Parts: sequence; structure tokens; C-alpha cells
Amino acid sequence: MERKEIESQVRDFLIEEMEIEAETVTGEAKLKDDLGLDSLDFVDIVVIVEKRFGFKIKPEEMANVTTVNEFYDYINSKVNG
Repeated sequence: MERKEIESQVRDFLIEEMEIEAETVTGEAKLKDDLGLDSLDFVDIVVIVEKRFGFKIKPEEMANVTTVNEFYDYINSKVNG
């Protein structure tokens, strides 16, 4: 799967399922500070990512993921790594 497709799918579920305003979902946006995601939101995101992309997210691997771009990179590395 190409990174552009990953970006599109992640952006779509952040907007649709997490109800985040489309204009705030930029690569530089911080998941917690800018998008307002909390620990319960991250549980939902883990479930969505595992279903859509077919891999298990390990909490320790997500520890340093703070921006949307880093989240794209993380998923890309798991899907295409």
C-alpha cells in the first residue's frame, strides 16, 4: 500500500470517526494538543488501525508518535516494512 493511500485512509477516519475538523488534520498537527485526542480516543484509533491495516499496535512503539506525519510514518513502516 502506498503512503498516499495510508494518509488518505487515516485522514478520513480522523475526520469521520473521530469527528475532527478537516482543516485541522495537517501533517504538522499534534495528535493530542492540536487535534484534542485523549487516551480513550487512542483506544478507538488502535482498533480502527488494526482493522484497516491488519497489524497490532504496540503502545511502546507509539510512545514517540506525536504528530499526524509521525503517525503516517509509523503505519507506513508497519504496512510496508
